[in-house]
Amino acid sequence: MKQYDYLIVGAGLFGAVFAHEATRKGRTCLVIDRREHIAGNIYCEKIEGIHVHKYGAHIFHTSSREIWDYVNQFAEFNNYINSPVASYKDELYNLPFNMNTFSKMWNIKTPNEAKEIIEKQKAGLNISEPKNLEEQALSLVGTDIYEKLIKGYTEKQWGRDCRELPAFIIKRLPLRFIYDNNYFNDRYQGIPIGGYNGIVEKLLEGSDVLLNTDYFDYIKTHQNAAKKTVYTGMIDEYFNFQFGHLEYRTVRFETEVLDEENYQGNAVVNYTEREIPYTRIIEHKHFEFGTQPKTVISREYSSEWKPGIEPYYPINDEKNSALFRQYQQLAEKEENVIFGGRLGNYQYYDMDKVIEAALDCAKRELVC
Repeated sequence: MKQYDYLIVGAGLFGAVFAHEATRKGRTCLVIDRREHIAGNIYCEKIEGIHVHKYGAHIFHTSSREIWDYVNQFAEFNNYINSPVASYKDELYNLPFNMNTFSKMWNIKTPNEAKEIIEKQKAGLNISEPKNLEEQALSLVGTDIYEKLIKGYTEKQWGRDCRELPAFIIKRLPLRFIYDNNYFNDRYQGIPIGGYNGIVEKLLEGSDVLLNTDYFDYIKTHQNAAKKTVYTGMIDEYFNFQFGHLEYRTVRFETEVLDEENYQGNAVVNYTEREIPYTRIIEHKHFEFGTQPKTVISREYSSEWKPGIEPYYPINDEKNSALFRQYQQLAEKEENVIFGGRLGNYQYYDMDKVIEAALDCAKRELVC
């Protein structure tokens, strides 16, 4: 049996970038994945001529020219700008929170008017050091925006009352006093023309790939398959959950084809009412300015993760962070195993950060 330099567990972005860098350096790689396809959560499924983001919307954005140039080796990107819309009852608001949001909310025109209203709402709350997400949000945007656009959506997304969530979560939302609906502040942004699969296919050129292959089954009969392992699965699963399960939020998707050209007029519409069970609807064709006669939408339902279903978002609270550190200590003793990616590092990564982490890992590992 052939022995590889690296057995890479997971054909997602981290594993694929590492494989590409390793093969460039003359190393041999075997990439395995338990799924039936490559590309992990950025995999796109073609339905009615539309590239459907099977595991949720993925919009590439970065402020790093180095990462932007790197990924553009493998695909041409369009000029898609992420400008989600929030639906609350019969009202529509632009996201992120900007002057378009404030103008619609309060029928005003100027930044000063918006600031005065927000400051007036914040003044009576007496929040000096926010202790939880609710207090953090109220201290940023006041009561109106919190009640209409944050509270219900966030509680659906995390399955917890906002007062039970850490304050740092809400800091991901930008607040702007200009008329600008661009969600990201990053200089570079877009969707690869033709979807993400082509990027990963090119990254994996030169590597052997086995799909429908579970690492724990495979390693029982292939213990000497490689000199080293790059493991991008769940770190607690690698160690047989000996300290217990790390917790995640997961997402369920209801995808359907509609016999109409344009369902909602935007790629992303968030539903911020607590009473509506899904968090958002994605209309995939708008990521690539599609003109197909039909459309495909996906409703997203957030729920608590249970073993056996796909983990999405790590819950980085004190309890889980402490548990992860225990597993991390075990990982540091594994001389021939490299842990990486969202699940291996128990960390939420944007795509550019995944690529950056994989490149840094490869640089350290492939020194000669």
